[in-house]
Amino acid sequence: QVQLVESGGGSVQPGGSLRLSCVASGYTFSRLYMGWFRQAPGKEREAVATLDTDGETRYADFLAGRFTVSKDNAKKTLYLQMNSLKPEDSAMYYCAARSFGPVASPDFHPQPTNYWGQGTQVTVSS
Repeated sequence: QVQLVESGGGSVQPGGSLRLSCVASGYTFSRLYMGWFRQAPGKEREAVATLDTDGETRYADFLAGRFTVSKDNAKKTLYLQMNSLKPEDSAMYYCAARSFGPVASPDFHPQPTNYWGQGTQVTVSS
């Protein structure tokens, strides 16, 4: 059983930055496919960025290079560096993990067999 604990969310002004962290346990971290998703009130959960075991990354088109996903195997931690934040980035951000394949489908939707963290809230407003 994979456990995921996110942290690093908060309130920030437009143009600001935040770094989210997700600590994983219960499985060999380096063998986990991982990623970040977000969900705003009244909207579906959407993929933000994914990181496969071979280091391959995928990003949502709407990010335009503002976010970067990375991981530290020694710390068993996945990160999401978010820069140039916009009010439309406000959402609950969730960490996801999967042991046998990417956490997002080819059309970049969440896989139903993902493990999920409890989420961390990001609010961008002036």
